[in-house]
Amino acid sequence: MDPISQAAIGAAAAQAFARRGQVASAGLLGALAGMAPDLDVLIRSSRDPLLFLEFHRQFTHAFAFIPIGALLCALVLHPLVHRRLSPRETYLYCVLGFATHGLLDACTSYGTQLLWPFSDLRVAWSHIAIVDPLFTLPLVVLCGMAARSNRRVLARAACAWALAYLLLGVVQRERVESVGLALAHERGHRPGVVQAKPAFGSLLLWKTIYEHDGRFHVDAVRLAANPHVFEGASVERLALARDLPWLDASSQQARSLERFRRFSQDALALDTSRPHTVIDLRYSMLPNRIDPLWGIVLDPEADAAAFPAFVTFRSLSPADRETFFSMLFPSRSTP
Repeated sequence: MDPISQAAIGAAAAQAFARRGQVASAGLLGALAGMAPDLDVLIRSSRDPLLFLEFHRQFTHAFAFIPIGALLCALVLHPLVHRRLSPRETYLYCVLGFATHGLLDACTSYGTQLLWPFSDLRVAWSHIAIVDPLFTLPLVVLCGMAARSNRRVLARAACAWALAYLLLGVVQRERVESVGLALAHERGHRPGVVQAKPAFGSLLLWKTIYEHDGRFHVDAVRLAANPHVFEGASVERLALARDLPWLDASSQQARSLERFRRFSQDALALDTSRPHTVIDLRYSMLPNRIDPLWGIVLDPEADAAAFPAFVTFRSLSPADRETFFSMLFPSRSTP
C-alpha cells in the first residue's frame, strides 16, 4: 500500500504492544520500520527496465526476511531512541512494524512474494485498494492520539479498525465476484475465474476481470445496498504466434516478456492503439475500461540482447475524472 498506510499500521502494531511510557517511541520505530521494506524500489537498472518490477515486493516483503530487515532497522534507528529504549526493545518494536508491511501489501491486488525464497508465488488477496483514505485516516488519527496520550488502548483500537476494514474487504470482494459471475452467465459465458479488484480509494467501486473463449472481459461494479454494474470492454488474450510472430523465443525481449507475464499474473493483451505494446490488464484509471497503467514496448528491429522499454500511462482527463466520481457517487451526473 501507500507509505502513509504502511507507516500507520506499523506504528499501531508497535504501540499496541509497547511498555508503559514507551508508546510514542514505539510508534516512531514501528512507523519507520513499517515503511522500510519499500526501499526495494531503489533496486533499479538503466539497462534492464523490468528489474525493479522483479524485486519490488520480493525479498524485503517476505516472512523469512522479517528478522533481518527488523535488525537492520534497529541498528539504524536505535541512536534516535537510545536514551529511552534498550537495544532489545528497539528491535522488538522494529520487528512489529516491519512484520506488518508484507501482510498489508498482500491484501492488495499487486502481488507480494511472502514465501520467498521458498516460492515465487505473488500473493494478492485483493481485499483493499493500494490507496484508501477511509482505511488510512482513522489509523493515523488513533496512532497520533496514542503517542500523545501514551495510551496503548488507542493503538489497539487502530489495529481493530484495520482488521475490521480488511475483513469487510473480503466480504465485498466475494460479493463482487458473485456479481461478476452472474454477469458472465447472462452473456452466455463460462469463465473459469472472476477476479475482483478494488478501484482507487474505497471498497465501493470494483473492477472485475474474467476470460472466456480467449478474450478478457472487463467491467466495474459499485457495491452498496444494491450492486450496480458498469459494463465495460473486452480484448483478446495475448497470443505470441498471432500477435508477435516475429519475436525470437531465445531473445532477451522474449525472456523479459515472460517476466512481465509472471508479474502481471498472466493478464496480458496487446494494446490495440500502440504498436508492439503488451499491457497489464489488471489496472486502469477507470475500472470498466482497458486503459492500462503500464506495459512494455517490444521492437521487431532490436537485436537479441536488447531489453524492451517499460512505459506508463497514468493521465486522467477531466472528463474521465468526472466519470470516475459519477461511478463512485451516483448522485453526480456523468458527462
